[in-house]
Amino acid sequence: MSKKTPHWIRKTHLFRADEYICSVCGAVCPKPFKVCPSCGVSPGKTVYSPTWVDEAEMLSAILDDDW
Repeated sequence: MSKKTPHWIRKTHLFRADEYICSVCGAVCPKPFKVCPSCGVSPGKTVYSPTWVDEAEMLSAILDDDW
């Protein structure tokens, strides 16, 4: 069994700045630091998580007009 490599999870939002989440401890940061300020691990690459798609669907459902 192989160990997973630590990484940043980039969450892109529709109406606010991106956030980066440490895959090890779950700390939320405004940018991908070389070392996680919470747990001290050095995450390598960044994995993209398109959170804005869910936010757009929710906004569409709220603003949907059924005339």
